[in-house]
Amino acid sequence: MRTVAHISDLHFGMEDERIVEGLSEDIADFHPSVVVITGDLTQRARKKQFEAAGAFIRKIPVPCLVVPGNHDIPFYNVFRRALQPLRGYRHSITTDLNPVFQDDELMILGANTARAAAFKNGRISTAQIKILADKFSAASSRLFKVLVTHHSFLPPLNDPHAALVGRGALAVEALEPCGIDLLLSGHYHRGTTGDLQSHYVAVKRSILVVQAGTATSTRTRGESNSYDRITIDPPDICFDRYSWDGRRFGKTMTTRYKKVNGAWCLDRIR
Repeated sequence: MRTVAHISDLHFGMEDERIVEGLSEDIADFHPSVVVITGDLTQRARKKQFEAAGAFIRKIPVPCLVVPGNHDIPFYNVFRRALQPLRGYRHSITTDLNPVFQDDELMILGANTARAAAFKNGRISTAQIKILADKFSAASSRLFKVLVTHHSFLPPLNDPHAALVGRGALAVEALEPCGIDLLLSGHYHRGTTGDLQSHYVAVKRSILVVQAGTATSTRTRGESNSYDRITIDPPDICFDRYSWDGRRFGKTMTTRYKKVNGAWCLDRIR
């Protein structure tokens, strides 16, 4: 069994300090196997915002896997956006844009989908797809395999026409045979779970998709700040959403799936 804390869209520069402190304490109490952060660490990719995000990450007492989001590329500085789009991220967060976490039960690969030419949307390149496919294919079939991006492969439930990650269908086609089990993302500031087959009709395997809400930003888009605690215990997987109630993070929703005959079946929501 492995546990994952999935947090996203921190947006340092528009963060609520009380929530940041509460999130740090909650993750420390949970003490997951790994923390996954799916992008938008900053609001405007400024030095102080990256420094604050980096300080937050360094306080986490377990391994972290982080990918950038579109807000982590400078918006107003045209020179830096064009020539050094992730300079601040590389300096304060990590130089690794293809991060890997692996242990005896779990393999998590991260892919940068933020692009200087796309101010809001993102995409995955054919080179990235090949790297991911090669790594997932080479890994043992006994591992639970997870792909992490900022931009999602599945639209949120209340916005079926939302823009998805560019070349997403091509990536799905290449990664499906590799035994991938779960996709984690953020971007929309809305917590959602679903199955990739609901959107990609050509997908033959059941693959779960989970989007985290915004963990600490004041830009909540109608939802409370939240993050997900994921318990992976094949053939079962449980997603517990923890939401901020003004004083602390508390569990507000549990979604359980069980893998039956190769398909993820919704076991229970409460």
